[in-house]
Amino acid sequence: MSPPRAASAPIDALQTALAAEHAAVFVYGALGGQTSQSDDPTLYAEITDAYVTHRGRRDRLVRVIEAAGRQPVAAEPGYDLPVDLSTPIAVADRALQLERACAATYAFVVASTSEDDRRWAVDALLDTAVRELGFGGRPERLPGL
Repeated sequence: MSPPRAASAPIDALQTALAAEHAAVFVYGALGGQTSQSDDPTLYAEITDAYVTHRGRRDRLVRVIEAAGRQPVAAEPGYDLPVDLSTPIAVADRALQLERACAATYAFVVASTSEDDRRWAVDALLDTAVRELGFGGRPERLPGL
């Protein structure tokens, strides 16, 4: 398979990010159903904030891709979840994995885009890197790489 044409490479990167955001919205929705606002208000707030943030990114990506005259990649019918999400630790671990995957995706978008799309992707990358810390991650010099 040949690499994408230069003109479509930025949109292809945004499509990749959209696919990641579809997954994030699905997974965070499931994680939200496994958290308790009364038992663990901090985790509940972090999961809820992550869900809202990723849903907003997904919606923005759809608009940008449509504005470029392309059809946005569709969400999958479902995404993998761990068998056991019965503890706050399991929920936080899955959220951490998700944010790491999003960081890698946004590092790719940063490398593949320019101007407004790149600035937006840098902000998303920084947000995912910081969000990782709330789910037990460790600071990294080059998040997403």
